Amino acid sequence: MFATMKQIFNPKNKDLRKRIYFTFFCLFIFKLGTTIIVPGIDSNAFDTGKLGFLELMNAMGGGAMEKFSIFSLGVMPYITASIVMQLLQMDIIPYLSELAKQGGTGRAKLNQITRVVGIALAFFQGYIFSFSVIKGGTPLEYMEFALILTAGTAFLLWLGDQITAKGVGNGISLLIMAGIIASLPAMFVSAWQNLIVTTSTQALTLGIIKFTLLVLVYVAIVVGVVFVQSAERRVPIQYANRTVNNVGAKNSYIPFKLNSAGVIPVIFASALMSIPAIIAGFVKKDGFTLFVNKWMSMTSGTGFILYILLIIGFAYFYTYLQLKPKELAENLNKSGGFIPGVRPGEATEKHVSEILNKITIVGAIFLAIIAGLPIVLGAVTSLPTSVQLGGTGLLIVVGVALETYKQLESGLVSRQYKRGRRR
Repeated sequence: MFATMKQIFNPKNKDLRKRIYFTFFCLFIFKLGTTIIVPGIDSNAFDTGKLGFLELMNAMGGGAMEKFSIFSLGVMPYITASIVMQLLQMDIIPYLSELAKQGGTGRAKLNQITRVVGIALAFFQGYIFSFSVIKGGTPLEYMEFALILTAGTAFLLWLGDQITAKGVGNGISLLIMAGIIASLPAMFVSAWQNLIVTTSTQALTLGIIKFTLLVLVYVAIVVGVVFVQSAERRVPIQYANRTVNNVGAKNSYIPFKLNSAGVIPVIFASALMSIPAIIAGFVKKDGFTLFVNKWMSMTSGTGFILYILLIIGFAYFYTYLQLKPKELAENLNKSGGFIPGVRPGEATEKHVSEILNKITIVGAIFLAIIAGLPIVLGAVTSLPTSVQLGGTGLLIVVGVALETYKQLESGLVSRQYKRGRRR
């Protein structure tokens, strides 16, 4: 890591430093926007003090939701739209399935459609959110607020694109990471205030032990994410030399990550779990709100189990969406490669699927445990929802940071390779 930082500050990598500075500038704009309240709103006219398990959405937005900021919705409508679009590509809508098979051109069109759907969802969610927290507004006012929140989401999507194109890393993921990092200090302060009780020496000692245990759990999350993201299964591949017999064949391998989906399953699961709360806020029926809080919240028993199952399910879904065994087997066969001891074609496809099934279940369960630990600990120690869900936020932060660092490192390696060839 230190070697990478040294290379970044190398005078020869001036353009790379500019990209990093540009990324930080965009993240600063994002954080600045989270402090701007929607125009025409009196801060006393809305009540977002009890967000429930919308706390995670609030954390991803850097606290924008509780302030009713122009960036209150963040990029979550786009994340939800991405889930919907990826599900529809699985031979549900033939047109989308065909676009998915058209390579770069098809992906560009799918991305455009996803953004349109995301903007539509942003307006819908913005209207519901405005209706939920604004007291005594008119339908026209709610529509006006929804348009402003939708514009905020559209701007963040554009800002994320600028980071991806002119900065470093994935812009959307970095915006989510920046929002969570901005919320972490307040989360630890809240945990300290709730755990450290000075009524007696015994209570103080017990509170310090609980807080220390919470910090250790968070450290374990960091270590666990690094392990899951780094672990991989290497499948040997042999490419027969066309001019030489098998004696002169070249050996290689395909690296299958233990968790190929990264932190995407956690983000997707969190986005889906937030939908019932948004609907409950719009309906404003005590019975339905009570049902959602009791059965659908991530901090409730059934909601927690559903959250864990969604993480495991999305881990499988996203892994097979990225690594398609059939296409991998076909491409391997076309390039003249094969897995030793496995026949090309259908046998290779089946072998790759078996490997993915075995490693994905381990990675998905490990990811679910890491995401669930802070929620369990928070429930045992009666911590606020914001602290219980903070572990999920930290998991996302570490995962995105690792992915960004790997992209940065690979970029530096390719630059050195190009310079070496020029010499």
